[in-house]
This record gives sequence, C-alpha cells and structure tokens, in this order.
Amino acid sequence: MFRFRIFAAMAVLLLPLAVAGCSHPRPVVYAPPPPGLSPVAQQGFHDGFLAARRDMRHELPPNVQRHPRFRNPPVPPPAFVDYRHGFRAGYEQAIHGVPAPAPAQ
Repeated sequence: MFRFRIFAAMAVLLLPLAVAGCSHPRPVVYAPPPPGLSPVAQQGFHDGFLAARRDMRHELPPNVQRHPRFRNPPVPPPAFVDYRHGFRAGYEQAIHGVPAPAPAQ
C-alpha cells in the first residue's frame, strides 16, 4: 500500500513535466511578396518560397531550375516571365532570408 502511494505521488508530481516536454511549437513563416508584383508574379513568389522550403527540409542544394513549376509555369505563356521572376524572388528570399529586389519598371 505504501509503495502505491509513493508511485501515485511521483506520477502526480512528474506528469506536468512530462506533458510540458511534449509541446514543441512550430514557427509559422510568412513571407509577403515584395510590393509591385503582378498577381501572376505573386503566385510565382509563393510557389518559389514553398519550393525552397521543401528543398531545405529535404537538405537539397538550392537550385531553382530543378522545379517543374519554374520550368513549366502553371500560367498562360504570355505570363511565363512574370511567374518565373516571382518564383525566383520567393526562392531566393526563402534560401537567403533577404528581401527580394523590387521589379524593374
């Protein structure tokens, strides 16, 4: 009976420590696109940012050319240049953590 009480008391005292060790908050990364990008370039920025994070998670060397969405953008052909510009900017920002350059006007 005495051993059960000691065990119960230890469990009650150690339970909060065990539960506290289980919570590992994941940081939420938000990278707004640079101002002045067209909607197509903003979509490319978002896709490029996610592609870079996937590369980092899988410990792949950075290479924007590897991604199918960069090579074959999911937009109409006239918008390929804008999409790729945004994709590259998002990829670079995720890899290097520096703001992407503003688009030339």
